[in-house]
Amino acid sequence: MAKQSILITGMSGLIGGLARHQLEGKYALRALNRSGVAGVECFQADIADLAAIQPAFEGVDIVIHLAAVANVKAPWEEVLQHNVIGTYNVFEAARRAGVKRILYASSAATILGYEQIFPYNALVTGQYDEVPPEWPMITHESPNWPGGLYGCSKIWGEALARHFSDTYGISIICLRIGAVTREDRPMIMQQYSSWLSHRDIAQMIERCVALLEDVRFEIFFAISHNKWSYRDLVHAHEVTGFEPQDSAEDHRPGAKPTTS
Repeated sequence: MAKQSILITGMSGLIGGLARHQLEGKYALRALNRSGVAGVECFQADIADLAAIQPAFEGVDIVIHLAAVANVKAPWEEVLQHNVIGTYNVFEAARRAGVKRILYASSAATILGYEQIFPYNALVTGQYDEVPPEWPMITHESPNWPGGLYGCSKIWGEALARHFSDTYGISIICLRIGAVTREDRPMIMQQYSSWLSHRDIAQMIERCVALLEDVRFEIFFAISHNKWSYRDLVHAHEVTGFEPQDSAEDHRPGAKPTTS
């Protein structure tokens, strides 16, 4: 039986490389990238050009759309070209090619505004003595509250995903990815709440790829098992079986690891 074909946009990025490592050998992989990617079939084009990217989608079963401007402070011109126009082009090219599923790299920037208010502001600034014993978790059903134009663009992408799923019957999974760092550990105080390890994002991507086709549209948060998180993981666990293996607390100075 032939392996399912997966196209990864932005494979040369950090998460793209992690996804490739997790999926290689299990699926037939190809890349859509502005620069070349060694060792894999790679189509070089800018996602802002629909005609140029269309050939990359032919014969593909699943698209993992990671290519984007990933900067909360990015100027509007860059956000528009890559996160708005580019995301539409990827969805449309996938539709035309008969792709069955799209995994869309959304972001917790869709709800980053909650960090302006209590108790979320205390959680992310490390004022733990002010935090109550329990706090309301932000779920996939909570109202959006974007951080910057970047967060707005990711809300647009989720709305577009809903439209394409409802209108064309494509299974689209929106993954609100936490703080993935090259160092694979929290680098600033806020990331003790939002950190997502390399192996946890790789696990989550593979679980979303493997979901049954009748999972039509979903939004999941993806973070590691962080003590001071405010982002719900119950829904992701119930639908995908996602079980984070890592915790930001293991990277506190002097901490003893608590996970395998």
